[in-house]
Formats: sequence, structure tokens, C-alpha cells
Amino acid sequence: METASLLVSNFIALTLDTSPWLLLGLLIAGLMKAWLPSQLLSKHLGQGNRAIVKAALVGAPLPLCSCGVIPVATELKRSGASSPATSSFLVATPETGVDSITVSYAMLGPFFAVFRPVSAIVSAIATGFLVKTAKPLTKSQSNSVQAEGGCCQSKTQVEEAHTTETVTSCCASTHDKATEKSAGQKTLQGVKYALTQLIDDIIKWLLVGLIFATLVKTFIPTELLTAYGSGIPAMLLMILISIPMYICATASTPIAAGFIMAGISPGTALVFMMAGPATNISTLGVIKNEMGASVLSRYLLGISVSAIAFGLLLDELVTYLGIDVNQQMQHSHELLPFWVSAGCALLLFVSAIKPLRRKIID
Repeated sequence: METASLLVSNFIALTLDTSPWLLLGLLIAGLMKAWLPSQLLSKHLGQGNRAIVKAALVGAPLPLCSCGVIPVATELKRSGASSPATSSFLVATPETGVDSITVSYAMLGPFFAVFRPVSAIVSAIATGFLVKTAKPLTKSQSNSVQAEGGCCQSKTQVEEAHTTETVTSCCASTHDKATEKSAGQKTLQGVKYALTQLIDDIIKWLLVGLIFATLVKTFIPTELLTAYGSGIPAMLLMILISIPMYICATASTPIAAGFIMAGISPGTALVFMMAGPATNISTLGVIKNEMGASVLSRYLLGISVSAIAFGLLLDELVTYLGIDVNQQMQHSHELLPFWVSAGCALLLFVSAIKPLRRKIID
């Protein structure tokens, strides 16, 4: 009985800590989705080295999970974006975003919140340049490809007067080329997107992450993993665990927090947060089909080497600068009054439960 009470107490505490920052990130991401013209992406991601850098910078703040980025990246590639730029976009976009940055600040502290997006952008650029060395597909190979991405499929309906894209999964992107919306309509559309489709995209794994963090906080002594929770062997193991997983950047954050609370080094947790969102079976399949096995091998190599390099760098910086990540995690939990945290948690709860949501938001 006492254990169950402690579990509930820890879960509620973690939920209250995370909710305001998650809500803030979701709203910012939704507004970006509504206000950022999709045509700008394909326009600036053509050939050349600058396109690789642009792809990383454009993709980093976008509110797309590792599954949701697939149809967008496929469209970019078929619209003329180079394989290196597309790969850079595929790494940067799911590895970080405005929602994951705010949740990182809430759960892992300010140092992590800054280091994480920087490492994501640099790793995306490095992967793009590595992919540039791959042998391109022949014309016959590229013409025979039709991407299929698991849960990430969209259906395009072409009509005589307009072209629209109908969302058929949690991950499809939407383009509204036919109608012009007012500023108020765009803002409302962004807020609605954040509290419906975007929260649907992340809620499953976010809940898994919160439960995992709760179990770790309740049952696992912090000394248990300290002996083998850092260094290259631990990071290689984390890479192997992360590559086949489907998890978004936001949902990976509470899991990483649980790892750190269990005694794993911050750098090893960072490897999980970089490799997990940037890879999954659907993403790897689409890369192979769209850009070839040579690109796929370089994509995986770029992500793995970058994740381990930044993990090692983070551990070195934490030691050298005397940063206590666990202390920062505790301080970041005390910034907002209880009523704000509780209100945000209630709004997220209502938004995540579709029958309740339909009465208020939909």
C-alpha cells in the first residue's frame, strides 16, 4: 500500500513538473505549423553545402516526430532536395524541436536544454556531409521507388481546381494551398493542431516515459547503474537499443531523466535522446528506398558517431565545469506555482482523451 502511494505520488509530481513546459512547447510548435509556409522548405533545400546546413536549421524547430518527418522528407526529396540535405533534415527534425526543448528544460535543467538542440543541429550537418560521399542512385533506381512508412502515410487527392492533402494518420503533414486564412484563423488552427493531432502523436510514448521515470525514481537505487552507466560500451549499447525504436524527442526526455536518476551518465542518456528519435524501422526503410543502401549506411554511421561523440563531450563538460545535472533537474522543477502546473496538466489530460476533447476542442 505504501509503495503504491509512493508510485502515484512520484507520477503526479513528474506530470506536474513537465506539463507547463510541454504545453508551451506544443503551442509554439502548433503556431509554427500554421504560420510556416511548407513551400519554403523545398525552395531552400536543393543542391550544395548550404542546403545541408539550411536543412538542419530549418528542421530543428519543426514539430515533427520521427514518424511524422517521413512524408515531409519524402516530398522534399521528390521535389528536388538533395540526398545530403534530406538526410540532414531527417536527423535534425525528430532529434529536437521547440516542444522537446521546453520539456528538456523542465526535466533535465538548462544546460541540457541548450546542449541538446546544438548537438542535434551539428550531428545533422555532419550526417549530411557524410551522406554526400555516397554514390547516388541511378535514374532507373530512383524512378522505381514508392515510399511506404508504416503509420506515416498520407493520401493526396487531386481535384480540378485545387490540390489538397488529406491526413490519414497521426504523422501526415497538411498543406493548405487553396485558401488564404486570416491571422486569427491561422493562430486558432495552430492551437487546435497542437491540442489534437500533435498531442496524439506524442502522448503514447510520453506516458511510457513518465511511467518509466516513475518506476526508476521509486525502485532503483541511484548507485546501481553508476559503475557501467558511462563510457563508450554503455553508449554503444544505447545505440543498439535506440535504432529500432520509434520514439519522439519529447517522449524520450522523461525516459532519459529516468536513466540519469538511475545512475547513467548524462552523456549516455543524450545518446538515447539523439539516436532514438532519428532512427526507426520506417525511417530506415524509406531512406533505403528513396536514396539507396549507400546513403542508409552513412546515415546510420553519422548518427551513431555523432551521438557517441556528443555524449562523451557532454560527460567531459559536466565534469570539467562542475555541473550537477541532478541538481539542475531538481531546481527546474520549482519554477512555477502549483496552480499553473495543475491547470496545464488538466488541459493536457482533457486534450489527450478524445471523447472529452471532442466536446471542448474538436
